[in-house]
Amino acid sequence: MNEINARVPHAMVEALDAAAATLGRSRADVVREALERYLEDFDDLTVAVKRLRDPGDPVLDWDEVRSDLLRLR
Repeated sequence: MNEINARVPHAMVEALDAAAATLGRSRADVVREALERYLEDFDDLTVAVKRLRDPGDPVLDWDEVRSDLLRLR
């Protein structure tokens, strides 16, 4: 495993320590999990933006979608 260093504000360290204590985990565990979640969200957003910018991807009409969904009831 690689090690990284980052400078963060004192208030963030206090919040990190409080979260770690509440969870019964180490700072490193909390930071690792936070980074994993952030990077998963980043990947999802990257895919979404690519799809939005894809001119070949069909654009759905909200009124048609709404009507289709209401008919399913």
